[in-house]
Amino acid sequence: MRVKRGFKARRRRNKVLDRAKGYRGANSRVYSVAAEKNDRALSYAYRDRKVKKREFRKLWTIRINAAARECGTTYSSLMGALNKSEIVMDRKILADMAVNDMTAFKDLVTQLG
Repeated sequence: MRVKRGFKARRRRNKVLDRAKGYRGANSRVYSVAAEKNDRALSYAYRDRKVKKREFRKLWTIRINAAARECGTTYSSLMGALNKSEIVMDRKILADMAVNDMTAFKDLVTQLG
């Protein structure tokens, strides 16, 4: 007797197709294609959570360097002076200071000398 793989298989397929909503063309309608696209999307999401951290650190470095050069110093000398004076400020806070509170950033640079 033939067994139709009804409920469980349909639920599994629909889960994949629901996850593929918004993909273009057959990528959201054909199960085999959608399953492949889901796997790829999940792997990109995992990879890019790590890439995002790298990209933000790069952005913060660029912003700190631009603000430091306005104050007459460079990024590397500023970070060296920060480490030498044992002031604990991470790049995220420094970049935010450089963008939103330039007077405080200038005060910090002049204090470091």
